[in-house]
Amino acid sequence: MWTFIRHLFKTKKASLESEDIIMKKYLIVGLGNIGTDYENTRHNIGFKVLDFFAKKEGLTFETQKLGDVTHFKFKGRQFVFLKPSTYMNLSGKAVQYWLGQEKIPMENLLVITDDLNLPFGSIRIKTKGSDGGHNGLKDIQAKLQTVEYNRFRFGISDAFSKGRQVDYVLGEWNEEELSKLPERLEKSSEVILSFGMAGITNTMNEFNGK
Repeated sequence: MWTFIRHLFKTKKASLESEDIIMKKYLIVGLGNIGTDYENTRHNIGFKVLDFFAKKEGLTFETQKLGDVTHFKFKGRQFVFLKPSTYMNLSGKAVQYWLGQEKIPMENLLVITDDLNLPFGSIRIKTKGSDGGHNGLKDIQAKLQTVEYNRFRFGISDAFSKGRQVDYVLGEWNEEELSKLPERLEKSSEVILSFGMAGITNTMNEFNGK
């Protein structure tokens, strides 16, 4: 990951977005459901991305109001990582609270979620859009009263038979997915750092479709 960051500074220093230089605090939200029953499910990829990053950097989540929270500082940026404890369908309440608590502007919010419409491990970063039928995004949209917030969609594919969507989303990764997941989680960590260091536009250009 640090090789990526050195590359980022070397090749994109001149194109760092001015708003990121002015406003240096970011809220990174990983969506998921609390409890061991959901820990290794596809729907919990948001939690898993943040847990992977935290483990690599020696960060510890603390249970606070509406979620588990930890902080990471790097090159003058402060990243606030949030895993809502509200369950997926009420994620918006936690996002709204922590944006206000940390005084973070909407443009510095990144929400990490699963996406059935993308192949496994595919990355799609957007600055706005519909909830796509995702209940977590639906609640965030309702609480923030806007569809214009950054989201990082992690593909989990749609490899399920008719009528089995819920079982698939709340099911655990298969062996093939598990073997590929570490590399995809490493790439996801790079997305988070790029968002804070290079801005959303550069991050979309660098990672979408990869």
